[in-house]
Amino acid sequence: MTVLAPQPKPMTVLEAGQRAPAGTSLTLLPGRTAAETANVEELLRETKRRKIWDLDENLHCSIVGTCLSTAELRHLLLKLKLIGAEAAADHDLHGKGVVLARNRDAAAKLLHKTLDRRHHVAINQFARSRTNAEVAGMWAEAVKRGDIPGAYWAVLTHPATSDALLRKAFGEVHMLSHLVGAANRTDIRRLHQLEHENAELVDKVGRQQAQLRDAIVARDARIRELEAALSYRAAATAATDPLGEPSMETASHDTVLAAVERRLAAEMRWRERAEQRLEQAVAARIAAEAKCRNALTQRDALHQELLVAEDGLMSLVDDGDQAPSLDLGGMSLLYVGGRPNQVTHLRALSERASAHFLYHDGGIDERTGMLRGLVSRADIAFFPVDCTSHEAAILVKRLCRQSGKPWIPLRSASLTAFLAAIEPLASSRHKPHASP
Repeated sequence: MTVLAPQPKPMTVLEAGQRAPAGTSLTLLPGRTAAETANVEELLRETKRRKIWDLDENLHCSIVGTCLSTAELRHLLLKLKLIGAEAAADHDLHGKGVVLARNRDAAAKLLHKTLDRRHHVAINQFARSRTNAEVAGMWAEAVKRGDIPGAYWAVLTHPATSDALLRKAFGEVHMLSHLVGAANRTDIRRLHQLEHENAELVDKVGRQQAQLRDAIVARDARIRELEAALSYRAAATAATDPLGEPSMETASHDTVLAAVERRLAAEMRWRERAEQRLEQAVAARIAAEAKCRNALTQRDALHQELLVAEDGLMSLVDDGDQAPSLDLGGMSLLYVGGRPNQVTHLRALSERASAHFLYHDGGIDERTGMLRGLVSRADIAFFPVDCTSHEAAILVKRLCRQSGKPWIPLRSASLTAFLAAIEPLASSRHKPHASP
């Protein structure tokens, strides 16, 4: 049997400034120097994607934290048979993943392959870009859509990415983590404060109820004692003096009876005052219970906003080819008031949810007469109650009632409050209809 030797790849001679295509075999031709051959090999390497161990170590933390979920990282470490990976905390898993990316070994290669497989769609999309400007444009579009993980990995490893673009992408991902973390910390701190105030109110109401109950029981017992003593005295007087003639004993009894009546009158006045205090205490208790209910409602709203914000963060690590977690199906959302520096984020969040975003500042720099046209174009209106003037809020409600449009007052001007408000709209669109 004849064994055929593998044919060598055709040689490619490069002109000055020309890059060799990937997979091209370079052979030192007669007359070529070693320096010329090294230059050609360097040009060939520049056409290949960067490996994770070739990147600066300062980028490894953001890559592992942004481009891989905790479950995927744990699965990778278990596959590498790292001791303690199954029960390790999320922070420890993150640290182990960052350490893996430093050295060019089997573990780093498996990590690189996992990232490539996880974000192959984004890598293929960015592969069509040939220059740094094209890569930067695709990165800007991905940030606008909110497709951060796959685009971030594709930009960092693209051969045409410049150092300036690397720093820009790293800075935007870094500041995004700060923005989301700050919003969550503020909401969690407010939630803990409300829970503490609610516990104090419940304890105070309990103590007041116990004091009122003891006072009423003691008062009723005293009244029964006085009524029994009075009845006993009256019966004794009737038995000893059936004709009703006055006597020394009768006069003594009358004196006692008068004293008892005075005591009874005093007790009745005390009872009236106690009943007044009881009514006041009951009114205070009702007010405290209403405050508790409001605190619980606000706590539940904050908890729901945190859950929605957490789902939004988890969606950042989804595959670039997956549909967004929120889909409003082209609804037009009108946002009135709020903070001008958050309008860009609100618009990006709405467009991420396939919705059209309309904005009016509530009459600060824009005329309120424009609101009528914006309400007619919108499907639903939002306004934060803590960052919108009273006049603007009343005008939005009146215009929405006239045009039959719904409106939602937001607890605050935060991104999480807006996200929590639009999440039920997306859920109602995907709710299955009952069978007839």
